[in-house]
This record gives sequence, structure tokens and C-alpha cells, in this order.
Amino acid sequence: MITSALFTDFYELTMAQGYWKENMDQKVVFDMFFRKNPFNGGFSVLAGNETLIDILTEFKFSKDDIDYLREQKIFEEGFLEYLSNFKFSGDLYTMDEGTVIFPQEPIVRIHANLIEAQIIEGLLLNHINFQSLIATKTARVWIASKKAPIMEFGLRRAQGPDGAMSATRAAYIGGSAGTSNTLGGKLYGIPVMGTMAHAWIMSHPSELDAFREYAKIYPQNSVFLIDTYDTLKSGIKNAIIVGKELQEKGYNFGVRLDSGDISYLSRKVRKELDNAGCKDAKISVSNELTEEIITTLVANNAPINSWGVGTHMVTGGNESSFTGVYKLAARHDKQTDQMVPAMKFSDNPAKTTNPGIKNVYRLYDENGFACADILALEDEEILPNKEYRFHHPMVDYRQFSFTPSKVEPLLKKRLENGKRTSPRLPESEQLKISRNNMMSQLDTFDESYKRILNPHIYKVSITENLKDLKLDFINKNIK
Repeated sequence: MITSALFTDFYELTMAQGYWKENMDQKVVFDMFFRKNPFNGGFSVLAGNETLIDILTEFKFSKDDIDYLREQKIFEEGFLEYLSNFKFSGDLYTMDEGTVIFPQEPIVRIHANLIEAQIIEGLLLNHINFQSLIATKTARVWIASKKAPIMEFGLRRAQGPDGAMSATRAAYIGGSAGTSNTLGGKLYGIPVMGTMAHAWIMSHPSELDAFREYAKIYPQNSVFLIDTYDTLKSGIKNAIIVGKELQEKGYNFGVRLDSGDISYLSRKVRKELDNAGCKDAKISVSNELTEEIITTLVANNAPINSWGVGTHMVTGGNESSFTGVYKLAARHDKQTDQMVPAMKFSDNPAKTTNPGIKNVYRLYDENGFACADILALEDEEILPNKEYRFHHPMVDYRQFSFTPSKVEPLLKKRLENGKRTSPRLPESEQLKISRNNMMSQLDTFDESYKRILNPHIYKVSITENLKDLKLDFINKNIK
């Protein structure tokens, strides 16, 4: 875990020195939110915020860090002395890890001094953007499989060691049942999984010998890779011979397909297994799987029991990044001694931010289904069994009225004055909570929002008060 405060963009430090020289270290509030769901999907999954909280409690500049900055010959000694005593002493609000999230809503809110808030920007975005991307991808894969066991096989294709570790953690939150990453298993308490490699089979005199030797060593965990030579002419036939020998000893077995026409081969293999009396034998598949491929195989009733997914899950596949951003929402005004809203303008309406200190509420109907997420100002409260009118966040004409049966506030204070508001759970326990949170939350959303292709758009709206505040900012800026 990187705890060096040098893990930030250099311009954050040059700006920080500028703030320091101008005595501009006032209280500010920043929001982290994202602009669009990845993969053209209908939802995203929050991950990485627990990692962020861990690091913020330890985040500092070491003596070596200060010496390195001194070598850049751009920082004054007084500022370097300030940094040598730096630590995050602000408040952090965030949604629970594993929360199903949507564009434009604050998923993290930072209350801190301006210099602190700026220095942690890169760290915050790095951890949450990447892990949320992978957790979202995995959740889509899990949904596509109809919630079948997903094995995360991505270590060798991930972007470096840290990418592999972060991906293993995030994939588990997103629904994977286990990982091939042994270190990830140890550190995160995730079940470790694996079968055999083609090299195992090729290094033995015959495929049959390879299967028999493996079964002797691992009788309780024998999954035979059957496509090294010829899946149907030799692989499945040798697997059945050894599998039946295992069955006579009271063990079950499985087979794995790693190439070829998965739909065609899985049907042929299932038929061979059933005809041989091996109806309990499981079929696992791998090989560059995506949620779209899995959706097609499931729709065609391919007889597959579990899925090994690597490259496309741990790298984000066709989506290289999560669109999380970090923007100023409020600042302290010396003249009024009050926190005043701040707002970023843009020619692109989607990049115009929502001003002020905001909370996020999830509204549920009488059947327990989530119907909308609402951005409200800090002094507002959304109550159940009361009708409200909400507005599109782009302050256009679209609006809707709704009477929620249940209202759930999503942002929770996790750090106060730089310290945890509750004890740190063991990582394995925290990950199980985050994973279960993701699974239970997805059950509260209509299937139309979870479609892999062309999902319905979930409502993220703002209150009348927030709409009026935003319009006031826009009108003043136009003038």
C-alpha cells in the first residue's frame, strides 16, 4: 500500500505552494462523481473507497520525499517544512463500498483545508476509478452468467503487480467467486482457485497419464483441461475414464474448455458426460470471455456451470478507464464567515457541476425497488410517504413527481478530523460485506437497468432547491 504523499500529480504540489504563499488554506468541500457508466451499461459499482480510507489515515511526506522535492528547486523551505508535518485532517463522507452508483451523484465528499483537499485528489481518483471500473465489469459478467460462479483468472494479463492486486480485490466485490491470484487470496481472504495448464498434460507421456497423475494428487479438486490435443476425440474420453475412477472412490470431477466453439463443444461434452453416467460432472469454460459472449452462451442454453474470466475483466476490456472526477462544491467565504456554494461552468452542459454541499438519497417504491437517486442540499431532508417534485440535473424541462415508500441516505461520514469514525474491519471481513452489499443492492433494481445491451436509464435527479441554486449560478454567469 502506497502511503507516500508524493503519490499525487505534481501540479497539485505547485498549486499547494501557491495557496500556502497566499494564505489560501480555507475550508473547502470537494465532490467526487463520475460522468457516465462504463461499457454502455446501466449502472456502476463503487469500489476502492475502503482502500482510500486506509491510506488517508497514513498519508504523509517522509524525509526522503521532502529531500526529493527540495531537489526540484521550485519549493521554498517554509513550504517544505509545512509538508513535512502534513497529514489529512479533514472529514470524508462516502457511500458504502459495493454500492450500486450512477453518473452525476457524489460518491465521495471531502471536507478539508484547501491544500489537503488538493493534494489527495490524485490518490482518491486513482483508487476509486480503477477499482470501480473492475467491480462494475465483474458485476456485468456475473449478471450475464445468471449469477453462476465466476473465477477471476486475470493476474498474468493485469497492468502490473498493483493492477493485478487491485483488480483481484475489486473483482471479488463485483461478484467473482474466487481468484487465481494466490497473494490476493492471502491478503484479502478470497478463495483461491485453479485447474491445470496445458504444460502439465504435455509434459506427461500421454493425456490419460496426465489426468491420472493429477487425480492421484488432487482427488477432491480434479478439473481436467480437455482441449490440449483434441477435445472430443481424446480430451473428454480420457477425462471420463479418470473421472469414473474417481467416482468409484467417492469423488466427483469436472472438465474445462479453453478454446474452440464453446457453445458447440460444451453441448457435445455434456452429452458425452451424461451418456457415461457422469451427470454430476461440471463444465467450466475460459478463453477471452466477455459479458457479451457469456450472455449469448447463456441465452443459447449452453450447459456451462462456471466461468473463468481474465483479460477482459481485470483490464476493463474495451473501456480503459472510469470517468470519475473531483470538483470543488463549496468554499469558506471570509467576508460572511460562511461556506458558500461553488460551481464549475462548461460549454458542455454535462460538465457543468451541481453546486453546494449535497447529500444523495435513494428512493424506493412500495415493492422495495429503487426508483431514483436524488441530490439534495445539505439542509434538505427527503422523507418517506411524502410527494416531491424532482428535476433533471441538467436543469432542463424534464421533471417528475414521486412519493417514496422508503428513503435511504447514501453518504456516510467515515473520517472525522482525519480519523476513522468506526474501527477498521479485517480486510477479508470488509470485502465480504462489500460483495454482499453489491449483490443485495442489485436485487433492488429492475432488470431493465441491468441489461447488458441497451439498458434503461436510471433516474438521477435534483431537488427544487438545488435546481434553483444551479439556475441562479447560471443566470449570474450569463449576465
